[in-house]
Amino acid sequence: MKFINKLLIVAVVFMIASCDMTDLDLLDNPNEVAPENANVDDLFNRIQLDFGDHIVSMWDLTAGMSRMVSTGGAFDYTSATNPNFFNFLWTNAYADIFPDIAALEAIASERGLDFHSGASKIMKAYVLTSMVDLFGDIPNSQAGDGTNTIAPMRDSGADVYAAADALLVQAIAQLTGTTATAPINDLAYGGDAAKWVTLAKSMQLRNAVTTRLANPSANATVAALIAEGDLISDSGNDFQVQYGNTRLNPQSRHPNYYNMYEANDGDYMSNYYMWLLRADKTDADEEPVVDPRIRYYFYRKTGDAVGLDPNVYSCHFSNLPDQSAQPAHYADIDPRLPYCVAWEDGYFGRDHLNAEGIPPDGPFRTAYGIYPAGGQFDDNSFSETQEQGTTGGLGQGIEPILLASFVDFLRAEAALTMGTGEDAKALLESGMRKSIEKVQSFSSLSPADFARGIEDAVTGETNTVEDLFVPTAEDVDAYIAFVLAAYDAADADGKLDIVMKEYYIALWGNGLEAYNMYRRTGKPNNMAPALEPGPGAFIRSFFLPGDHVNFNANADQKTLTMPVFWDTNPDGFVY
Repeated sequence: MKFINKLLIVAVVFMIASCDMTDLDLLDNPNEVAPENANVDDLFNRIQLDFGDHIVSMWDLTAGMSRMVSTGGAFDYTSATNPNFFNFLWTNAYADIFPDIAALEAIASERGLDFHSGASKIMKAYVLTSMVDLFGDIPNSQAGDGTNTIAPMRDSGADVYAAADALLVQAIAQLTGTTATAPINDLAYGGDAAKWVTLAKSMQLRNAVTTRLANPSANATVAALIAEGDLISDSGNDFQVQYGNTRLNPQSRHPNYYNMYEANDGDYMSNYYMWLLRADKTDADEEPVVDPRIRYYFYRKTGDAVGLDPNVYSCHFSNLPDQSAQPAHYADIDPRLPYCVAWEDGYFGRDHLNAEGIPPDGPFRTAYGIYPAGGQFDDNSFSETQEQGTTGGLGQGIEPILLASFVDFLRAEAALTMGTGEDAKALLESGMRKSIEKVQSFSSLSPADFARGIEDAVTGETNTVEDLFVPTAEDVDAYIAFVLAAYDAADADGKLDIVMKEYYIALWGNGLEAYNMYRRTGKPNNMAPALEPGPGAFIRSFFLPGDHVNFNANADQKTLTMPVFWDTNPDGFVY
């Protein structure tokens, strides 16, 4: 609605300006803020906040399509989404972020504020590419043209990506060695222009690897960036949305914390994704090799996922969790895939595309953990999370956008598929270590929880939560050694599968890059299918937002099976 109002205001101003009026028209409006008096820092801050809203608004459907959380409400892909789901994201981009950046650019150009301008270009470049990733072709060259172009045509996704890459080149030029005044409130990098440059180059790498199947220059771009070496390589350069811990006035907590730590039952975690961390990897004795991040990612409300009251389950093919009732189309992919619950020791989620009704299962659903949502660390306390936002990290989490671990995994993928000459195994190890280290650093959000003593009912000995449940350095080394041994034993496809699976696990909190990775590579090889067989073709890109189609005379709705330009894989490539 905000977008429509802005168009109406512009139209009214245009009509008034076209009329033959008195000489009063030549006078300046005393109530109008002239560009030379505008507060560019307030404008930059507004852009950052709207950018954060853009990141948040991509989570649900992208995380659902990539099986990070369960997609409910439908048994088939066509019914799993609708054109109105992304109205906010679209309006936020075209009516807020892009016009504000254009206004900032005009002011920055007049005042020589290259830092403000360069950083804003980087945010715009990310918004543009992410919208192509979601929808395919989108308006760009004719967008923001005011009354000159009321109904902008869509540009090809490839052209929009090229425009975004051009913005990154311009931003790097503006920010390299700049002495321009930094924004007062640089939420990402605290006024460090060099870190914005590193981000821009890392985004160039991300864009090149994402488009490698359709971009003839991707190999050269990746090789040049690797040779230059100015890529995100440590957590100090991580690009993320950072949340606070204030509950009200203003509310600054992570949205996924509000989702499950206030008074809501919240999302269903994906049984498949939890199973990946809990039991997908097994040793020579068929015992699970548990991921050291699992207690940070997920908080269990029960220690028994299979022995609950029958009325809390929505298994679909059976009344109770029963692995023998696993659908045949699951077994065709991997007979070990979980059905109904992720694992018996409390990992209670839902399978992909489960449209069963909602039973009274809120007290048992596995919740978002301390990473990245700022929730609770899983210390086997199995308590209710609906405590009016008083537990765990109080929502002081992050939305991970482009982390050092992500860059390592992208480089490992490039080494295996683009012939960059880098050591994919070394990058795989580096990516895992950086991811685990960052995740474990979230212990600092609730130190009292980790220092809490737990008495052993048998021995009477008291140990802290940290001593009992936080993986040690030796535990981490053992996990990484297991993955690297599997990598050494794998063939070429198996090596890529292992790299992408570990990237997928490290991506927790970033649904878009997981969705992109899955469409680009088809990995992991054992991705769980929909609960029902024959759910229709996978969503290769989403419906264009209803507001765009309804109010733009040049807009036609697209199909869900239309791939974005960089997805050149055949029909049926992903489930």
